[in-house]
Amino acid sequence: MTTKEVFDEIQQRINQKNSAQLVDSQGVYQFLLTGTDAAEYCVRVNDEGGKVEEGKADDAGVTVTMTADDFKDLANGKLNPMSAFMGGKLSVTGDMSMALKLQTLIG
Repeated sequence: MTTKEVFDEIQQRINQKNSAQLVDSQGVYQFLLTGTDAAEYCVRVNDEGGKVEEGKADDAGVTVTMTADDFKDLANGKLNPMSAFMGGKLSVTGDMSMALKLQTLIG
């Protein structure tokens, strides 16, 4: 599965959530993925829902940096976000409270 396919799937997951499920996850999440199949994506969540966009957001509240392969495992539930963070596989800058809502958003 490519990085683009993973983000397409994340968009589908977000589309299936109602506004009440997304209310606590509002903000702009930036993903900087390195290594094979590297990419930059952001996810914008607001009152109307969420949107995945390719590229870098200037207004990101939190930035997540990791390898594309580790991100794919994270998005598919094969990698625990806390274990990834503690093991140095996931780097977070910005609003840590947003980062803690990441699994709810992409899961």
